[in-house]
Amino acid sequence: MSLDVPAALLERAESGRVDDAEFVAVVRDSLPYAWAVVSEVAARSAETPGEFADHAVPPPSEAERGQLLRALASDSIRGALERHFGVKLAFQNCHRVAAFKLSAVGGETYQEFISPVAQIRNQSPELRDC
Repeated sequence: MSLDVPAALLERAESGRVDDAEFVAVVRDSLPYAWAVVSEVAARSAETPGEFADHAVPPPSEAERGQLLRALASDSIRGALERHFGVKLAFQNCHRVAAFKLSAVGGETYQEFISPVAQIRNQSPELRDC
């Protein structure tokens, strides 16, 4: 199970009533490593004059790598994180996470980061099975 959902929230979800703040709190509490990485890049992105900030340090264990993969592979989790932090997240190599300023989305730097060429350039033998 990727998220630890309180029973009361699960009951409300059954009737279709869950707001973003509740969902984001579940993500924060269930995936603390992913939350820490995304909050760090989002904060640095807001502070930098550049278009984005990134985190390229491999997770310390497979458990943390799993958290990052679950957070960024899920459209609902990723979307909630993007709305919460006001950024567009980009992901490469099972651990490289970037937070782009919304004004940069669609621009040359963003398009380069998400391109197949950039993905291929960021491969290495030690990351093959991540």
